[in-house]
Amino acid sequence: MTDNVKITTKDLNMYYDAFHALKAINISVEEKQITALIGPSGCGKSTFLRVLNRMNDLIAETTVKGNVLIDGEDIYGPKVDVVELRKQVGMVFQKPNPFPKSIYDNVAYGPRIHGLKDKKQLDELVEKSLRQAALWEEVKNRLTSPALGLSGGQQQRLCIARLLAVEPDVLLMDEPTSALDPISTMKIEELVKTLKERYTIVIVTHNMQQAARISDETAFFLNGEVIEFNKTEKMFTNPTDQRTEDYITGRFG
Repeated sequence: MTDNVKITTKDLNMYYDAFHALKAINISVEEKQITALIGPSGCGKSTFLRVLNRMNDLIAETTVKGNVLIDGEDIYGPKVDVVELRKQVGMVFQKPNPFPKSIYDNVAYGPRIHGLKDKKQLDELVEKSLRQAALWEEVKNRLTSPALGLSGGQQQRLCIARLLAVEPDVLLMDEPTSALDPISTMKIEELVKTLKERYTIVIVTHNMQQAARISDETAFFLNGEVIEFNKTEKMFTNPTDQRTEDYITGRFG
């Protein structure tokens, strides 16, 4: 590990009522790297992802114990502004979820909520965000068209552009390509690899090949625990735990 740590969890435990969903998670995520979370369904990957921007706060009867530090600040501290946190730590979901508005208004939505009213600045930010999301060339002549008229892959890139428009530091991606065809998946993967030049990215994926292709480090979750966390190349070629090898080679999961 280098000193460029963006996110650290210390003895992180999370409960849904009496169910112990995450058990003593201690990992450090490096800045401007792609960290993949792998493991079978129900093992805690998405729960862990949602801990990082306090999305689990929206679920009743959840308890979080331990520390989650982003840039050294505990995001569960009493003074944390959760709205500001979710601006800093944005999220892309499994299924594209554009608003039933125009392409332009989807991207401008967040900046407007945060007080940006200047039309010229909005225009520039919308173009910049769509360019960063590798979508500008495809939609620049139809910005007033409904976002719901885009293909699934385009909708997912639009959701990424919408996220980038509020200028986050961290991008959380919960299986962002699982609802997409192979060509759209490839475009999103290429996009994610370019985005790590500017952002720290944590991605949940069921797809071993995807984790191997795009991530720098990988955490293997099983029954709410992190079994192994290592450089992706090492994890996939020489894992230290037999359970990791069994999962990666398809013996279970």
